[in-house]
Order: sequence, then structure tokens, then C-alpha cells
Amino acid sequence: MSNNGKNVKAHYRGTLDDGTQFDSSYDRGEPIAFTCGAGQMIKGFDAAVMDMQVGEKKTVHIPAAEAYGERREDLILNFPAAQVPNIEQIKVGDKLFLQGPGGMPVPVSVIEVTTEGVALDANHEMAGKDLNFDIELVEVED
Repeated sequence: MSNNGKNVKAHYRGTLDDGTQFDSSYDRGEPIAFTCGAGQMIKGFDAAVMDMQVGEKKTVHIPAAEAYGERREDLILNFPAAQVPNIEQIKVGDKLFLQGPGGMPVPVSVIEVTTEGVALDANHEMAGKDLNFDIELVEVED
């Protein structure tokens, strides 16, 4: 029976291929709630939960293309120093927000700061990474 369009709750533990844990609902004590198939989750996670039953556990490997996508070089943005307010306070590794279409904030990471300007990376921090999830479906609302 498909969970498509149903509100579900699932616990998960997410790891990279080297075993490094990057997130876990178990650590927060609350399962994640979402509408299955509504695009609220990464594609591979949604697909994994689609046909699960309450109480079922599974482990899935999700390639980058079905997770946060591949890294894109066109999302490395360079700004001349004259266009960067408070450039002297910006450091490599800082997380900033640019204003995207419609005024929505777009998170970026500072990857280079020089006297000429800054380079920002607008890729999601998990872009280009294959992900592994241990998933436990805990609730389905009909």
C-alpha cells in the first residue's frame, strides 16, 4: 500500500559513505513529519518511505543526484570588493545569505577572500555527496 500523499513520521540516521553521521532524528528525540511524495524531502528519501509499513526499518543508499544534487561550478559566485559591504569582517568558512528571486534568502559559504573580492559557494553543503539513511517508519495518517 502506497504512502503517497499521506502524512508520515519517520525516524532516521543519515551517514556519509565513510560512516560519518551528519544528522539523526533519534538524537533530537522526535521523528520527522512530512507528506510523502509532496517534494518536502529529498527524492531518494521520499521514494524509500513510499511503500514502507509502520514499524518497518530499512537502510537505503541515495546517490547525490537523488539527494541534494551534484556540485555545480556555476554556483560559485565571485563579487568584487567594491560590491561587498564589510568585506574586512568576512572570513573563509562564514555562512552568509544572498537575496534570491522574489527576495528569498539563499545561503552561501565563503570560500575565498582577497583584496579583489570574495568567492561564494551557493551549492548545498551536501551537494555531490552520496547519502545513507537508516529509516524507521513510525506513523502514517490516513
